[in-house]
Amino acid sequence: MKTIGIFTKDFSLYYDLIKNLKKRKISFVSLNSLDYIPSGIGVILTSNSELHDVKSSKVIAADAYDTIDHAVDLAIQMLVGKDLYSKLYIGIDPGDQPGIAVFGDDILLQKMNVDTPEKVLTRIKRVLREFPSTETLIRIGHGSIITRNRIINSLISLGIPIEIVDETKTTPTQQIKRLEKDGEAAAAIALLRGGKVQRKLPLEPTKGDIRNIQERSRKHTNGKISISEKTALKVLKGELSLKEAIDLEKTNKKPKRL
Repeated sequence: MKTIGIFTKDFSLYYDLIKNLKKRKISFVSLNSLDYIPSGIGVILTSNSELHDVKSSKVIAADAYDTIDHAVDLAIQMLVGKDLYSKLYIGIDPGDQPGIAVFGDDILLQKMNVDTPEKVLTRIKRVLREFPSTETLIRIGHGSIITRNRIINSLISLGIPIEIVDETKTTPTQQIKRLEKDGEAAAAIALLRGGKVQRKLPLEPTKGDIRNIQERSRKHTNGKISISEKTALKVLKGELSLKEAIDLEKTNKKPKRL
């Protein structure tokens, strides 16, 4: 497959692009001039103001999209050069910052993380727009049960088959960053068969789930704050983020003025 080229004099945009591409382990070439473009360059990322300087039909103005991720997604799609995939497999590693991986006809198209479980649906909708396919399947790891069920329940409205996969052996053993592990695990999950989801799943946190959230609140505040069971339950159900829950607890603990 050909490579992405970067041409821009906008240092801030250039920095954001190379940071994104390196994070996603996507090869690229920095172009100092447009006088000679190597034949191995399949698409060029540039700025909107420099767009007309690039004499190529395969060029993307990266700062014209809502995020750098979005622009890079489009660049990958342009590189692959397919308008329709036969099979699209989407793997999800559930957690506080879920990992997502996308395979189109056995080619790894994307590997990423989103900030919260609630953002999975938005990202999957974008994947479906950018990588249309004849057959699509979503596979999600069986761990983090409450978070997993929240994600599944949000995705059911898409009308796409969903499978729950045993993710026991999908977590990488090598010493890599947590978010990279989630992406690697999501890629492994995408390629494993699982049990089909038939309906929305219950959100019934156990006492252990609640205690785990409370423990995390203590770790985040160096032992200063432990959120209540009621607030922890809201975090588990996705009604509050852990940060919002801690801020709420701080507000409630402030002494009232007489």
